[in-house]
Amino acid sequence: MSLEAIFILTLLAAVASFWWQSDKIKRLAIDFVQHRCAAEQLQLLDQTLVLRGLAPVRNEVGNLVLKRHYQFEFTSTGEARHQGFITMHGLRAVNLHLDPYLLPDEPGEFH
Repeated sequence: MSLEAIFILTLLAAVASFWWQSDKIKRLAIDFVQHRCAAEQLQLLDQTLVLRGLAPVRNEVGNLVLKRHYQFEFTSTGEARHQGFITMHGLRAVNLHLDPYLLPDEPGEFH
């Protein structure tokens, strides 16, 4: 096996590993958002997060991790869409922000 083939295989393995880890972190972020929405009687729209930023940062113990900043939309009444953001440092959620929203007329009821 040539050095070029080994390099290409290593590169493909690294890309596949990064994609797999990114998917795992996105699923964790969706779980955090869904639990927060359920706790506040909100509805996560489209069940999706959009990656808005990716950067290397140091976590609380000094290890280098990737910071992922995701955006999502939610509703409190079923009529208006509101923005939310979650920031992940590696596998850990460090910030979850919800834009101001109206409370529904009756708890648990969406229009």
